[in-house]
Amino acid sequence: MLDRIHQIPAVLLSADDYLDDFWPSYRRTDDVVWKLQRVQGFDAAAGPGALAQDDWERSLKLAGDGRAAAAGFPRRRLRIVEPCVTSYLRWEMHVLASRGQVREEVRVLAAQQVADLEIDRRLPELVVLGTSVMYEVTYDALGAHSGARRIDDQGVIAACRGELDKLFAAGETLEGYYEREIVPLTAPRVPT
Repeated sequence: MLDRIHQIPAVLLSADDYLDDFWPSYRRTDDVVWKLQRVQGFDAAAGPGALAQDDWERSLKLAGDGRAAAAGFPRRRLRIVEPCVTSYLRWEMHVLASRGQVREEVRVLAAQQVADLEIDRRLPELVVLGTSVMYEVTYDALGAHSGARRIDDQGVIAACRGELDKLFAAGETLEGYYEREIVPLTAPRVPT
């Protein structure tokens, strides 16, 4: 099902409409919140504010300052990674590692582990809020967030949650990946 999300009927939301729709739905979440991430990088101008300005230390501090209190339901992130680690991915991994397990459980999968699901296209960027709503997060050609497709079909959501559970079980812990692949790297320089 994950490989066919783009074919599922959905409500198209602009970036502003997505945020307006997301937060009320998030507050009503009834089960695990999932995030599936596949994009490896963004255009520097569209990336995280301080990172886009090539300020590595400040970008990590800002991300750390944005921590929210953990809610009463589990949050799981599944991060697909390519062999060549991008500047954005380095930044994101440092942020995730600094948050630890307080906010969410994070697992990492190598792109080759999902190759059978990516015959025609890459897996989507997804946010699944419990059993009630799922968003396919969208980006424009430059990598700037452009909105989302909201999917409410309970059967589709259940099928995707089942697939996410299996992929999560096959993933490596964030700590293992981070120590092996990210810690040895220098701070990234974002192209200007």
